[in-house]
Amino acid sequence: MSEPMNELPDVPALRGVDPDIRRFVMRVNADYERHTGGRELSVAEMREVAEKVRAPWRQGGPVMSRTREVTVPTPRGPVRLRVHDPGVTQPAPALVYMHGGGWTLFSLDTHDRVMREYAARAGVMVVGVDYALSPEVRFPVALEQVVGVVRWLGEHGAALGIDPGRLALGGDSAGGSLSIGAALALRDAGEPGRVQGLLLIYPAFDRDCSAEALERYGNPGAVLTADEVIYFWDNYAGGADILANPLACAIHARLAGLPPVCMTIPECDVLTETSAVMAGKLEAAGVSVAYHLYPGATHSFIEAVSISPLADRAIEDGARWLRATIGTGRA
Repeated sequence: MSEPMNELPDVPALRGVDPDIRRFVMRVNADYERHTGGRELSVAEMREVAEKVRAPWRQGGPVMSRTREVTVPTPRGPVRLRVHDPGVTQPAPALVYMHGGGWTLFSLDTHDRVMREYAARAGVMVVGVDYALSPEVRFPVALEQVVGVVRWLGEHGAALGIDPGRLALGGDSAGGSLSIGAALALRDAGEPGRVQGLLLIYPAFDRDCSAEALERYGNPGAVLTADEVIYFWDNYAGGADILANPLACAIHARLAGLPPVCMTIPECDVLTETSAVMAGKLEAAGVSVAYHLYPGATHSFIEAVSISPLADRAIEDGARWLRATIGTGRA
C-alpha cells in the first residue's frame, strides 16, 4: 500500500506532512484520479468513487465479538445504526459515531475500521449513525436525526446492551460538527445529561477559515482544499444563511454546560485554526477540554491507521480519553 519515500513527488500542500500520512494522501489522490480521469462527477458518482477509494483503508483492524444493524425512528425519518460490540460487559458505555465527508460523502462502510478501532481500544460499544446526506437534505435534517438517535438510545439502548447513562458523541470533520451540534441542541432542550462526552476529530466548527490557513493547507493536493470547504458547507446550507446558527457553526455557540471534550487535531489542516479558537472558547466557558495536536498530520489522517504510527497514536489517545470519561476509568 505504501511507496518508497524517494518516489513521492513534491506537492506544495503536503510539505511538512508526516511521511506515512503523506503516502496515504498521495495514494488517495491517485486513486481518485484513476477512478475519475479528471472528469466532473455528479454527487451520486462522487459517492460511488469515494467508496472505492476508501475501501482499502477500512480493511483489517480489530475483529468484533458482534456487529449488528438496526433501524430506529427519529422525527426526521428512520435512521440505520451499525452497532459494534468488541465483547464488553453489558450494559456497556457507547460512543455514538458520525462519519465525516462534508455532510455529502462517505458512509458507515468507509469509516467501519475507525469505529472498530475505537470500540476495541476503548472497550466501549460504538454506534455508527447513517444520517441523511446533503444536498438531498439540508441543515438541520441530519442534526435532528442525530438528536433523535441519542434520545432513542436513552430510552431503548439497554435492549442493545448499551448503558444509556454512559454515552459519548463523536465523529470526524462534518461528523464532529454534528456531534457538538447535537450536544448543544440537547442542552438547550433541557437534556444535557444524555451525553457524557464529545470526541471531536478535526471537526468543522465554522465555514470561514483564515486566508493564511487556506493558502498554506488548502491548495490542490490537500485532503481538504479551500474549494471543498465552500462546496461542502454550501451543500449543507443549501443557500440558507446558517452561518450564524450555533447548531451549524458551533464557533458562535454559547458553550457553557457542555460535557467534557476531547479534540483530535492535525497540524496541517485548513480547520486547525478554528479548532484552536474553539478549544479556548470551551475552556473559557468552563468545559473540560483535552486538546491533542498531531504535528505533520492532515485532515482524515486517522483513516491511515494501517500504515501510520501517528494515526495509531491519535486513535489510542482518543480511546484512552473515552475509557476515562465513559468507560472503565482506566487512563
